[in-house]
Amino acid sequence: MAVRINIRRIVAVTIWGMVGAGVLVLLVAAVRYRNNNTCKGFKIAITRTSGGAVSSGGASLGLFIDKKGITDLLNSAGAGRGQDKPIQSFDLRRLESALEKNVWIKKAQLFFDNNGILRVDVVEREPAARIFTTNGNSFYVDSTGVQLPLQDKVQARLPVFTGYPDPKIRLQGRDSVLTAGLLQLSNFIRQDSFWTAQVAQIDITANKTFELLPEIGIHRISFGDGSNIPQKFHRLFVFYKEVLSKTGFDKYSRIDVSYAGQVIGIKKGSEQSRYDSIQGMNNIRQLILSAQQLQLDTLRQQNTRPLEHNTMTEQNLTNYDLVPDSTNRKNN
Repeated sequence: MAVRINIRRIVAVTIWGMVGAGVLVLLVAAVRYRNNNTCKGFKIAITRTSGGAVSSGGASLGLFIDKKGITDLLNSAGAGRGQDKPIQSFDLRRLESALEKNVWIKKAQLFFDNNGILRVDVVEREPAARIFTTNGNSFYVDSTGVQLPLQDKVQARLPVFTGYPDPKIRLQGRDSVLTAGLLQLSNFIRQDSFWTAQVAQIDITANKTFELLPEIGIHRISFGDGSNIPQKFHRLFVFYKEVLSKTGFDKYSRIDVSYAGQVIGIKKGSEQSRYDSIQGMNNIRQLILSAQQLQLDTLRQQNTRPLEHNTMTEQNLTNYDLVPDSTNRKNN
């Protein structure tokens, strides 16, 4: 019995050895065939850091980098036009590094497919905000804080920050906390259709806090630092919906949501015309109705009343700090 078992094992090992050797031979032959083959051209695909496709296959246009620009970079790195050049002559890692030196390219991956086509997959950096510095510089930053140059051919609609205290973006050391808050605030606004439409500009104050200028209305919004962003915007939305949409914009010159659980307002004079007041109410109502992501409270709030004092007054919105989840927003 032991002899039969050993023979079976020997036969099994021999068969598997022959199969493995055959696979290895085929693999080596395929590699040699590919290396001796010639490149049949480039196929470039561009995606954004957010995951959306900018171009694929033969399409040529991206937002800030296009097929022609990538081809020029490959040519400069020694790839030539690609066609009829031996595949084994391509240093793919070096070409990837050359592409990634371009500030608009976050990541590049190159490989040859079975048809001898050089596949070039590029992830394009996507601006998240436009920055104006106190010394007059202006540039874009992406969601990770990488500084990007302005482009004449593209005018991106982004949150605009003014008064940044340094000539270049700072991710470490001085003003790094300000930068982190700026990026978080920008990312939140861009992900919400209502605030994308309503926030026209964000000023950075001397105290390195944020002050929002709305698209509709002439009031200013003191936002504080970059902490508790969803809660602040939720309180502000409730104030818009329950107060400003009913009283108009001739009552408040400033709204402060920087304090937890509170909305603070300063009443201004009624120098605004009645027509402007009515038009402002209609505009904000329309903006609220058309927003795709309404930030409504999970509970019906019945106690909200307009602020009626000329000095700083407080309205308790402690429960309004409970930001509704996405399910509640959709249902509402």
